[in-house]
Amino acid sequence: MRIITTKIPDVLIIEPKVFGDDRGFFFESFNKKEFAQATGINSEFVQDNHSKSAHGVLRGLHYQLKQAQGKLVRICRGEVLDVVVDIRVSSPTFGHWESIILSAENKRQLWVPPGFAHGFVVRSEAAEFLYKTTDYYAPEHERCIRWDDKDLGIDWQLTGQPLVSEKDSRGVTLKEAEKFV
Repeated sequence: MRIITTKIPDVLIIEPKVFGDDRGFFFESFNKKEFAQATGINSEFVQDNHSKSAHGVLRGLHYQLKQAQGKLVRICRGEVLDVVVDIRVSSPTFGHWESIILSAENKRQLWVPPGFAHGFVVRSEAAEFLYKTTDYYAPEHERCIRWDDKDLGIDWQLTGQPLVSEKDSRGVTLKEAEKFV
């Protein structure tokens, strides 16, 4: 596996070794020992999630204030623009965001540490999103920052108005949001 650092040092892009030929391909999507050796992250994953979204769907920016989740995310069908925002007040990169294209074709994964808000927009006809989490989903602790917060200025590379859930449309700005200390 190859680890690519981003402008936010704790956020990592992971490129697996892919073995392919005329018949198809094979790769290990997760190996705890190799992941820990390559990244220095020895997290225990407790939950796997799989979601499907249509073209133009934008989900996020989500986080859990308590039971904060680290996420290892990837796409098994389609393509998304994946976005993370550092909401750790004590971090030198607080309020900074990073985006990366994840697709079934590029097979890249993204490590989203606890203390980050996370979202994505679907760029293909549909996308299936897989992610491992370091803590369990706790809806009572879930929070949402507006995807279009002007102070964040995230470039979602949109070609039209995204499809956003009612819950996500009620998100707050980073200034208003409860943050990690």
